[in-house]
Amino acid sequence: MARIVECVPNFSEGRNIRIINAIAGAISAVPGVKFISAEPDKDYNRTVVTFVGEPEAVLEGAFLGTRKAAELIDMSQHHGEHPRIGATDVVPFVPVSGVTMEDCVRLSKEFGARVGMELQIPVYLYEAAATRPERKNLSAIRKGEYEGLAEKLKDPGWAPDFGPAVFNAASGATVTGARMFLIAYNVNLDTNDVKIASEIALRIRESGRIRKDGKGNPVLDGKNQKITIPGSLRAVKAMGVLLEAQNIAQVSINLVNYHLTPPHMAFEEVKKEAASLGARVTGSEIVGLTPKDALLMAGKYYAPDVSGEEETLAAAVDALGLGQFEPFDLQKKVIEAQL
Repeated sequence: MARIVECVPNFSEGRNIRIINAIAGAISAVPGVKFISAEPDKDYNRTVVTFVGEPEAVLEGAFLGTRKAAELIDMSQHHGEHPRIGATDVVPFVPVSGVTMEDCVRLSKEFGARVGMELQIPVYLYEAAATRPERKNLSAIRKGEYEGLAEKLKDPGWAPDFGPAVFNAASGATVTGARMFLIAYNVNLDTNDVKIASEIALRIRESGRIRKDGKGNPVLDGKNQKITIPGSLRAVKAMGVLLEAQNIAQVSINLVNYHLTPPHMAFEEVKKEAASLGARVTGSEIVGLTPKDALLMAGKYYAPDVSGEEETLAAAVDALGLGQFEPFDLQKKVIEAQL
């Protein structure tokens, strides 16, 4: 069995095509790397890159892409809708075949050590590579974002896992680790009211929201900790954003375990909550790749009487509205078709 690792770095540039192409070129030039896609988003001002290959080749590609981003992106000038902490914001390594999660943890640590040493960028480990529980969740590391990073680095509790505990104004910090296959899945609404999208996100995401009393103050438990109200979907992270180019609000979702919550389940839950708030779902999008299995689950849900795989996949694409803004190409979006 071939040893295949997927890497999905997110770079804080989604508008300057020259910079995006330079980063993509640095990665794709590595022998043994299969470059799959670079998907920029102007509203997020962020590009999600996907590539696969043997572990050592993927590690080299991730480092060279990060180095190129450090050369070309100035975070002090960056503005965008998506939370971020650095020029190369997050670099996850994902086991695909012939490798284990532990192998990917090792890769992330080698990557982090090299970025910290050679590029002098603070690096944090998250997910399966996290060195302490409070760093497992990406949102916890990103709290305060780039604008709060200089102050965060002064706190010994937030000393980076690699690199100097010194603010790098141009590059910020980078988060890396190993995780299961994540589906970046966004659901579009027929309104530009971000408050509606944010309310839906609070209702569905696993972490939910802070319980508050009648005066709007957080409710505390016996240990003086804030009490949370869990959301309705497991293994889901979500937030509301505005897509200025389309003038619509969007529920931006990360499905961190699609076996627990597949895309169609998230889609239906957003539809239900949107209707309760007087809004309507118009379609959705998958950023990066998806396992075929996730779409087959959706197709079987929406078209249980269809038997052929091709027809089942087509039913999923249609029912989820994946072609709302541009045609959804299964050959480009399904990871099995790329290997």
